[in-house]
Amino acid sequence: MHLNMLKAKIHRATVTHAELHYEGSIAIDGLLLDAAGIREYEQIHAWDINNGQRFVTYALRAEEGSGIISVNGSAARSVQAGDLIIIAAFAQLNEAELEKFQPTLVYVDAANRISHTNRSIPKQMAAA
Repeated sequence: MHLNMLKAKIHRATVTHAELHYEGSIAIDGLLLDAAGIREYEQIHAWDINNGQRFVTYALRAEEGSGIISVNGSAARSVQAGDLIIIAAFAQLNEAELEKFQPTLVYVDAANRISHTNRSIPKQMAAA
């Protein structure tokens, strides 16, 4: 059996461009792609924190260090520049691979520069 697991995410990136008439995809700063282990043309899911929109597309490499997060094509109708999004990639893993697997989590600041990375998400606690 294979399970579809979170491979990587870029958390709370700021959309810099929404380009309706550019060929589809999300152009992502190459440094963020490398840090997350997301490959160019890999399928990604994107979730807009501001409006709740979700869509699936593929990653394109933007200039390293540019901070670009450009949502292109029809997906550009789902976001606005300045929105915060989560970009996630998934991998199918078998039971043996799951034993040692941990996702790569990349957290960014308001300028889409890496603030820190992690290999696990803290356990959510009940509200007091």
